[in-house]
Amino acid sequence: MSSLDDLIGRAKMLLAEGHSPGQIADELSLSMETVTWLLTQAKGTTAPKDVHIDWTAVSSHAPLLEETASMLLNRYYQAQPADCGGSPAADVIVGIALSGIPLATLIAVQETAQLAIYHPAKQNQSDKPTGSISGNFASVSSQRCIIVDDVITSGNTMKEVVKYLKKHNATPVAIWVIFDKRGIKDIDGVPVYSLFKISRID
Repeated sequence: MSSLDDLIGRAKMLLAEGHSPGQIADELSLSMETVTWLLTQAKGTTAPKDVHIDWTAVSSHAPLLEETASMLLNRYYQAQPADCGGSPAADVIVGIALSGIPLATLIAVQETAQLAIYHPAKQNQSDKPTGSISGNFASVSSQRCIIVDDVITSGNTMKEVVKYLKKHNATPVAIWVIFDKRGIKDIDGVPVYSLFKISRID
């Protein structure tokens, strides 16, 4: 079975288990466009150009996940000027559901910061989907925030989070991700710090 056939099978299995296309996109670290194609494979169309990232060897192993969170912290602090003021970098660490939550939790512990959870619009199945901050965790209003997720695929979710934070009087300080598929330096003026930039050469 090809890797594409495997992805099609996994996407269809997740859909059958009740996942929304947005949740499938998060689970497979793919764009919504790619997931739509995997689920429909419309005649006359070719698969969108995308890169699938399987990091379950790390994400399913807590000590490795903790080391990855430390790497994100170190990546950020090494990029800062010597007189930047030190830790903590922000008042609130915002984890994007789903894969950003464990990373954000570990970072918040290391930074002695509060933890907020953001649910992106793509995971909302209402007629007019919107993103939201969970009321069970920290408020972001008037706080300096760092946004954490595993992958930047299209950048749309990050734009959504930055817009949400600014609308709610928060200051997004930085975006931290493990993998950046787009090579984005900043999103609406908020700098992106990634451990890996992924380039596709055709």
